[in-house]
Amino acid sequence: MSIEAASVFSAVDLLGVLTNGILGGVVARQLRMDLVGFTVLAIVSGLGGGMLRDTLLQQGFPVALTNPAYLTSALAGAVIAYLMVFGHRWTMRALFVADCLSVGCWAATGTVKALGAGLAWPPAILLGVVTAVGGGMIRDIAVGRLPAIFGGNTLYATSALLSSGLMALLAGLGHETAGMAGAIVLSAVVSVAARRFGWRLPGPANLGPGALARLRRRPATGRHVRRERGGVRRRRRV
Repeated sequence: MSIEAASVFSAVDLLGVLTNGILGGVVARQLRMDLVGFTVLAIVSGLGGGMLRDTLLQQGFPVALTNPAYLTSALAGAVIAYLMVFGHRWTMRALFVADCLSVGCWAATGTVKALGAGLAWPPAILLGVVTAVGGGMIRDIAVGRLPAIFGGNTLYATSALLSSGLMALLAGLGHETAGMAGAIVLSAVVSVAARRFGWRLPGPANLGPGALARLRRRPATGRHVRRERGGVRRRRRV
């Protein structure tokens, strides 16, 4: 990877930390927390996924602890959210787009690190997803909420999974830079389109004996049945 490309991806990475730090602060404001709450939720939201990934890989200290830019970005997000109210539609849209970009960047970064540590594709893709959505999930659990990745129409986890898979494929072919760029674009497109068009993953099915019995009892389409209404026998197509 060239120095210019690495600089761009590093900037997107830190933008994601800042954005998620702000989003953690937005949650803290909604729950009327003090400055400590803003700080903790910003750090967890912005750095939790990467720290969890590095802890699982056991390849030294987490990057968030060795590179001061990460912790500084998360704390900056906490301060910004503490001083400003992000309730306007356009500010929330800007945060959403930046978050979508960071999901792809983090998914690709986690996948590359896992592959570099000698892991096979499936666990590498898993750690890519953990890197991308782990911080937000830990934040939601910390405040007693159902993690947003378990439902809703942003499809963060789905876009992270697709981005991680693309990164693993292109990295295996020797196109790491293209994989990073493609993962960021893919994540942004999927998440924004899901929000715009209301895409959701299907809910659970019911294929138990009772449900199958009810399906068998339903009349077939096109069958003519007789109904009486007002003493007049009629034929209706169902």
